[in-house]
Amino acid sequence: MERSFREEVKNLRFGAGETFHGEGILAVTKALLQSGVSYISGYPGAPVSHLVDVLTDASDILDELGVHFEPAANEAAAAATLGASINYPIRGAATWKSVVGTNVASDALSNLASAGVTGGALIIVGEDYGEGASIIQERTHAFAMKSQIWLLDPRPTLPTIVDMVEHGFALSEASNTPVMLELRIRACHLHGQFVCKDNRPPAISRLHPLTIPGTDKTRFALPPWTYAQEKSKTEVRWPAAVDYIVAHKLNEVFPGAQDQIGLIVQGGLYNGVIRALQRLGLADVFGASRVSIYVLNVTYPLVPAEVVNFCRGKSSVLVIEEGQPNYLEQAIKAILLERTVISTVLHGKGCLPAAGEYTGEILLKGLAHYFSLVWPDGDSGRWKTAAEEIRLVKERAASLLGAPVPARPPGFCVGCPERPVFSAIKIAERTIGKTHITGDVGCHIFASLPPFNIGNTMLGYGLGLASGAGIAANFKKRVINIMGDGGFWHNGLTTGVTNALANGSDSILVIMKNGYAAATGGQRIPWSLSTKAAPARPQIEPVLKTLGVKWLKTLRSYSVGSMVKALIEASTSKECGLKVIIADGECQLALQRRIRPQIAKDLSEGKRVVRTRFGVDPDVCTGDHSCIRLSGCPSLTIAPNPDPLRPDPIAHVDDNCVGCGLCGEIADAAVLCPSFYRAEVIQNPSRWVRALDRVRGSIIAALQSRRASPMFPVV
Repeated sequence: MERSFREEVKNLRFGAGETFHGEGILAVTKALLQSGVSYISGYPGAPVSHLVDVLTDASDILDELGVHFEPAANEAAAAATLGASINYPIRGAATWKSVVGTNVASDALSNLASAGVTGGALIIVGEDYGEGASIIQERTHAFAMKSQIWLLDPRPTLPTIVDMVEHGFALSEASNTPVMLELRIRACHLHGQFVCKDNRPPAISRLHPLTIPGTDKTRFALPPWTYAQEKSKTEVRWPAAVDYIVAHKLNEVFPGAQDQIGLIVQGGLYNGVIRALQRLGLADVFGASRVSIYVLNVTYPLVPAEVVNFCRGKSSVLVIEEGQPNYLEQAIKAILLERTVISTVLHGKGCLPAAGEYTGEILLKGLAHYFSLVWPDGDSGRWKTAAEEIRLVKERAASLLGAPVPARPPGFCVGCPERPVFSAIKIAERTIGKTHITGDVGCHIFASLPPFNIGNTMLGYGLGLASGAGIAANFKKRVINIMGDGGFWHNGLTTGVTNALANGSDSILVIMKNGYAAATGGQRIPWSLSTKAAPARPQIEPVLKTLGVKWLKTLRSYSVGSMVKALIEASTSKECGLKVIIADGECQLALQRRIRPQIAKDLSEGKRVVRTRFGVDPDVCTGDHSCIRLSGCPSLTIAPNPDPLRPDPIAHVDDNCVGCGLCGEIADAAVLCPSFYRAEVIQNPSRWVRALDRVRGSIIAALQSRRASPMFPVV
């Protein structure tokens, strides 16, 4: 996992009246348990990956309550579990990364939203939008509107987030509609406190299972019931949702002394807005604002009466909505236009950027611009001055640095087992030439950046092989397609391999078998998942053979020479059909997390520990740095040349080396200078090893002294 939460999850046992201190995702988990959730499923993805981690670490607590947690093979599987809430009064939750995860889950979600639910169904999505995002820039709002799923965007404080989780289930049940709760990255990692309630064991659970099956044909997605379901969305569920939102005051209004203007804010942006107001002198350190703020903890559906009441009597209101299209601004404008008695002028994207994350600087500039236009006293200079201060601070910081901060594009970790595969591809290109290479979502897409520059397209998770079908049919050479084992089980098995075999594809598929969903923090995937409840692990090779793959090779990732030969053979073979190379190597981060506690334990007990390290002989290194260009390992860098006659820097291995051996493998496979050496660092050595080391040291010292003697001149 990305990190262990075994200590933190103990706080999930807190009862009523106790104060919970912790991180946003831990608060969400506590809220789920307080809500009487019966089952949870999810697929890891930023920024909610560690919700899966927390639930995994909290398995003992879940077992005590009878809560079933199931890591899903993909988002569609996670969404499909919510079907349990259609006919039964069971509360269920699912989690994944938005928007790409929601796209995968869309079939199940569309059916779920159409049928409606009896028990509360809550979907916790990581709103991966903005500067910290790791994927395409889209918003959950569009999907919520399309399927009419209510969308919560809680104000980023732990009490509000916890309340919205609990209200999310109740809102779902009150309106028979699934509910989404979106969390931005800052909300997920936010720290704070809230007063706990007791955990609620679900009334229906694996400890108290159902005995009689329930069915309701009107909830099937079949005519004529689908027409009635669509009508129910508008005439029954929507009004029920609005009534619940109003009755429980899910949206918040913070009045200000300046009542002629106001702000309508997405809940998730509230903290940034308050910080900008503080910088402008319009809010104190406790968040009390001089400007009225209407916080939309529920961004869909809007409550027209609340919008009208907030805007009444105000000359101007600014809608602060992150991203594009400006759904909220359009909807609020329509509400006001329908009420001709409301003369409030609405501002929005004209004062703020049309797209992109609303950072503190962006909000400060946008609010300053808005106030310069509408502030009642007409003093626009004070707001321009505040925005100007930001520019001056940035210029001052740049001058102190003296030079621009160098770009740090993402790259492979030290010892990553995927790096040698791309080194092998570069070496193989000497023989087979360049061909089109399709990438996949995951760590391996980093190969499209220097020093490899390998990869021409990337379309989606598990779609590496499928996305190469069109070009493969129109390319002279065989196309190489890259796919991770996480992507393989996610949907690459069906959309990629099965489709390729059915259509007689003559392509090459390289599967990175590292054992985890590495890019999201090292969560387990189906073939790496082995527990008492699920001892069987599906394996990639038998599945491929069963499907009919004839040309199949499994190679150790770090065996660069063997990988080069396999790539050349797959590219030049006269045999047609799909050719699969499985690069087998455990994710180095996961490996280190697994062995470090054991190494620390062994050292503390005085046991012998051997660590492998690699280095460069400065007398042999030629200084052409081909090894660096073929590896790109962060631990392989440069150092001053000790030879005064050779000014070029030499290659150097720093202390971050994990001893994977790639540098030596590349030197051998690419026939580079033999400057790399392998050393074993022995801690807690035995007396025999110490004695042997002294003997070896004496012999080496003697040989070195002979070499320095005038009788043995150096040639």
